[in-house]
Amino acid sequence: MRSLTASRATTVTRTSPRRRPRILVHLTLTVLCFIIGFPMIFSIIKSTQNLGQIMAYPPNLMIGDKLIENFTTAWTTGNLVRLMGNTILVAICVTLGKTITSLLAGTAFVYFRFPLRGFLFIFVVLTLMMPTDILIVALYRLMGDLKWTNQFQALVAPFLASATGTLLFRQHFSNIPGELADAAQIDGAGPVRYLWSILIPLSWNVIGALGMIQFIGVWNQYLWPLLIINDNQRQLVQVALKGITVNALDQGNWGVALAAAVIASIPPLIVFLVLQESFLRGFALTHDK
Repeated sequence: MRSLTASRATTVTRTSPRRRPRILVHLTLTVLCFIIGFPMIFSIIKSTQNLGQIMAYPPNLMIGDKLIENFTTAWTTGNLVRLMGNTILVAICVTLGKTITSLLAGTAFVYFRFPLRGFLFIFVVLTLMMPTDILIVALYRLMGDLKWTNQFQALVAPFLASATGTLLFRQHFSNIPGELADAAQIDGAGPVRYLWSILIPLSWNVIGALGMIQFIGVWNQYLWPLLIINDNQRQLVQVALKGITVNALDQGNWGVALAAAVIASIPPLIVFLVLQESFLRGFALTHDK
């Protein structure tokens, strides 16, 4: 019995130092998550308060009594239904378009042999180093020549290709055993059948990761919609939020401005919650494979 007790004590002594780093890591991550999420929590709390509670010092971190009033005012007076509908439609179209073109480009770079394939792939990767903002003037002139200014297609067409998506799918397909393609070819499956029946079912994690990135990216667009869209009924939500915020602040309704911002952040949050597992697996290539 004494030897058994001594062995258990030794085991506890040996394992406890290993647990301490884990506890410290979890505590550190918890603190960092709180720091990162605090601005959102603070905005939600302040969106339920009146002006006096918002301006109080020290800050009042309790839920206020203007929750329903502020959110109802932001929803009705800000035309958020139309604006968010426009943004959701554009985000879905761009996300689907980018996913399809990236999927096809990745397939071409891995499974097809054509002249200058390596050079073209390097060129695609180099476009990642080119900020989109430097292309705005050229894009604006092109949209003007096509008579697409203030049109829906001007928000979608310039963003249907993605170097990031092409790189992700190319890397993903490169890690799929080549024997699958050989077996499919022996069974008589063509490129389209191989893509539809084998590659796509093996790529849902990458598709989910890319879809989440692209949806949130389009949702947060500000500069391009501000330049190309003049009609407020066709505008996207991020541009319109500035006008809603300015009007609310002029009237002293800070809670309404924060409520509008909170409402506008709900769709990308839902997309993240739905696709977070695919997002993590899509970038953890070793785990996915």
